[in-house]
Amino acid sequence: MARTTLSEPAPLESPTQRAHRRRSRLAVGSGAIALLLFFAHFFNDLFSGTLAALLPSLQIRFGVSELTLALFVACLSFSSSVLQPLFGAAADRFGHRLVAATGVIVSSSILSLIAIMPSPLWLVPLLLLGGLGSAAYHPAATTLARRAASSKGGLALAVFSAGGTIGLSFGPLVIGFFLIRGWLAYSPVLMIPGIVLGALIYLLTPPVPQQTGARRAKVFDVDLFRGPVGQLCLAGVLRSIAWVSMINGAPLWLVNTKGLAATDPIVFWTITVFTFSGAAGGILIGAIENRFSRQFLVTGTMLLATVPLAVLLLSQPGTVLYFVAVAFAGILANGGLPIMVLAAQDAAPHAVATASGMMMGLTWGTAGLLYLVVGAVQEAIGMSAAMWLSVVPLLPGALVAYRVLRRLQAAERR
Repeated sequence: MARTTLSEPAPLESPTQRAHRRRSRLAVGSGAIALLLFFAHFFNDLFSGTLAALLPSLQIRFGVSELTLALFVACLSFSSSVLQPLFGAAADRFGHRLVAATGVIVSSSILSLIAIMPSPLWLVPLLLLGGLGSAAYHPAATTLARRAASSKGGLALAVFSAGGTIGLSFGPLVIGFFLIRGWLAYSPVLMIPGIVLGALIYLLTPPVPQQTGARRAKVFDVDLFRGPVGQLCLAGVLRSIAWVSMINGAPLWLVNTKGLAATDPIVFWTITVFTFSGAAGGILIGAIENRFSRQFLVTGTMLLATVPLAVLLLSQPGTVLYFVAVAFAGILANGGLPIMVLAAQDAAPHAVATASGMMMGLTWGTAGLLYLVVGAVQEAIGMSAAMWLSVVPLLPGALVAYRVLRRLQAAERR
């Protein structure tokens, strides 16, 4: 008589195994992940565009000076950008997915309240706190975006970067619509997409393997600042001064110097065309990355950007020539950024998110803090002269970028 054997019961799953199995069922393709990160970047950076477009209205409402407006810009730049390397190190150590998801949720929830703050005293802490979420999102999401691409890193980072730049470009149009319609009280509804996208990032994005051993990312890596990544940051700061001054200074220049109303569509469209073209420039340069050297692309775009910037300052606002100059200025001023980020990541493979945070955060944040100097210059010598001076840093920035990228290329050949 055959003997019946009882099968052994299946071993119980641990909580970690169950969580991994649930994440596997939710896994999506790399293209969907890239799209998710793109839109999250869009809504995360949209609020920086709203602040820039609201500066003339805030000046009228609060009766504050250009230096106080520059303080608003500096507060958001400091918290959302300067601290990115620290959040990048945290993501390298504790997980990119969690940091990216939490970051976009926090920034959207808090920065959507900018337009309804009753006084400057409320606005300053709000910008500082909300910017921390953006600081957490950028380096972690940059790493997720490059990992999802697996190849064509320059193009992947260009597309991801474009998400934020396009969000920045649409911010003025969105808040301008609310402002013209008298709907600023309803502007907090803009937090909803960021909250939803943050939750989706956590649920759908696969975890990035953490670095272990001696080359694990440090919370503060002095060697990164001393080496080529730090030198690329210096070039990035000089480039970003022109970018930040254009985005935040142009609305005030158009209103205070050119005589436009704070609600004139030209004010909003100037920022939108400039930043949207910057996104297109990043994608274009990323797409041709393999055809030209990095130093040629980065240095060339920075030097050429001075030409359309000069043309737009000399032309009549609202004309075809004016907007053509604005578009080319955006393309060239931002075109080399993804290549600089990619070069920094390649120079620090053990701390990719930290390097990303330095290039996409520290550079912008430092330029934002230096915008306090620009604001003081605006008060001292006038808006027009200050706008002209903001173009000058592109020249030494191009020289620094050329030297460090050439050394990195020579090192790769050896």
